[in-house]
Amino acid sequence: MEFEVASIRPAEPGSFIFPTINMAVDDTAVPPGGRLTADFPLRVYIEFAYKIMPTPEQEQAMFAHLPKWVSDDKFVIRAEAVENPTKDQLRLMMQSLLANRFKLAVHFEARTVPVLAIVLINPGKTGPRLRPHSEGLACDCRWIAPPDRSSPTVPPGGFVPECGYAQAIDGPNHTVLLGSRNTTIGQIADYLGSLGTLGRPVVDRTGLDGRFDFSLSWLHERSGPSPSGADAQLDPGGPSLFEALKDQLGLKLKPVNAPVSVLVIDHVEPPSPN
Repeated sequence: MEFEVASIRPAEPGSFIFPTINMAVDDTAVPPGGRLTADFPLRVYIEFAYKIMPTPEQEQAMFAHLPKWVSDDKFVIRAEAVENPTKDQLRLMMQSLLANRFKLAVHFEARTVPVLAIVLINPGKTGPRLRPHSEGLACDCRWIAPPDRSSPTVPPGGFVPECGYAQAIDGPNHTVLLGSRNTTIGQIADYLGSLGTLGRPVVDRTGLDGRFDFSLSWLHERSGPSPSGADAQLDPGGPSLFEALKDQLGLKLKPVNAPVSVLVIDHVEPPSPN
């Protein structure tokens, strides 16, 4: 699949054009006519095109052998598609565009690496802040912002205005509140792996199908188990990420070795002229 029309130019120094679509792995809405405008380094376009959310360690390994401009230099891409494509169809169009204009060549490899597997603590039972999307606000219903978006009385994912993407906001007492509506457990695994605090990719081993709403609140400074002694004064009311997963979502992270699909970049060049 290809865009009907597309242009690529270097971004103006110090400027930024707000993208017309969310460039992450989320399944968010696409503007009518598939109009795409974005202002990012090639690295971001590659991750969008191939629908990956690597951990910081994976991302560094993926681009370490490439010229610095791939990760540092921004390019403005403006493109339009025929009719009204889905977001995944736009990804395929972006793959074609990158291959044509940047001579991008990639392949996927299956590699067995240390990962953290999300598993249910109690088989068949989730925690209070993870529930089927069918029990929450439907995506086509009007969302009304709660008076306090970080309040525990807000339903799981209820502080996020749009379905299909994850959002993180500041919570009380230096906590972070991460949530989403109409998402999969696999996407939750991607979100956790991309935080940069776990050191490993995260994979879904819950066996849970379908789509969910969730909210997860934890103390950002505490990425490990509960501190003891003097460290406990940090914030006695703020759970670590591991405690939050257990108490709020009914999940835990189990270290295992597992095969993961890794994107390998074989070749890339500066973009050809418009």
